Amino acid sequence: MTQSKKIAILGASGYTGAELVRLISSHPFMDIVALSADRKAGMNMAAVFPHLRHLELPKLVKNDEINFNNIDLCFCALPHVTSQNVISKLPKKLKIIDLSADFRLRDAKEYLKWYGCEHDALDLQTEAVYGLTEFYRDSIKSARLVAGTGCNAAAGQYALRPLIKAKLINLEDIIVDLKTGVSGAGRSLKEGLLHSELSEGSHPYAIGGTHRHLAEFDQEFSKLAGKPVKIQFTPTLLPVNRGIIANVYVKGDPQDIYNEFVKVYSNEHFIKILPFGETPSTRHIRGSNYCHIGVTGDRIEGRAMVIVTLDNLTKGSSGQALQNANLMLNLPEEMGLEMAPLFP
Repeated sequence: MTQSKKIAILGASGYTGAELVRLISSHPFMDIVALSADRKAGMNMAAVFPHLRHLELPKLVKNDEINFNNIDLCFCALPHVTSQNVISKLPKKLKIIDLSADFRLRDAKEYLKWYGCEHDALDLQTEAVYGLTEFYRDSIKSARLVAGTGCNAAAGQYALRPLIKAKLINLEDIIVDLKTGVSGAGRSLKEGLLHSELSEGSHPYAIGGTHRHLAEFDQEFSKLAGKPVKIQFTPTLLPVNRGIIANVYVKGDPQDIYNEFVKVYSNEHFIKILPFGETPSTRHIRGSNYCHIGVTGDRIEGRAMVIVTLDNLTKGSSGQALQNANLMLNLPEEMGLEMAPLFP
């Protein structure tokens, strides 16, 4: 019988931290033994997230109050920069999954370019494994430190990685038009995210090639192609809590593209390819670790549209993290993640 693993979650007062608690609470071989939150230390999790009041959870504490020698794996749901500073002080043998951006980029110069500060843990940055589970599975199994992807970056890569690798599309003409729920912006108070500012409307943001997840697209797609690949990417904020839908426009044969997805993803538990011509919806993946992909042709010959939906807090972040944790702890990859989507 597998012995239960002891889990710590740093930054448990944010959305991804709460999502980790929700998921791990029903995991048969993981026990949450430590939760941290800087400004809310000393509080009960039920006071921070009342929807979790039915769970018996440890009280929130400061990071330095945790005895990490008794922890099997630690999730870090902290802001970038903060995360690298905290992780650099953790025991060197501790397994860690970081949900921030601090260890996603392999090039320190790229990190400085996109995040505006020097990286202070370069030894850890070179050690970290990129956490897109379906494409880095073997490396994740033996990793000590895994860097979770950006939620938008995950959606775009599920659409494009198989096509770039198989050389099925024109790399000079790729458009990713992505819509995302507001929880992707985090839980901090921001004027533009107030209900009266956001509801009954929708608007693009970080336009013109300024969105930080472009750094992940550039890194991963260029590595696959063996040459620089730059896509056009426009994110739009939707007045919904959860969900991402990415409309990806490419030059290529729609049927060949569809067949490639069926081949690549046929054995992937959490990625579902819809029948050709059927389009996915965010309402069908909400609260789950599933990703739905649809392919359709365009009225312009030689063009195709790939549509990807996933939940930004689950498959795009905390669910992905738990999927990776299962691999790192030699547990079944799907364990604790097979809940059905919430509907309606």
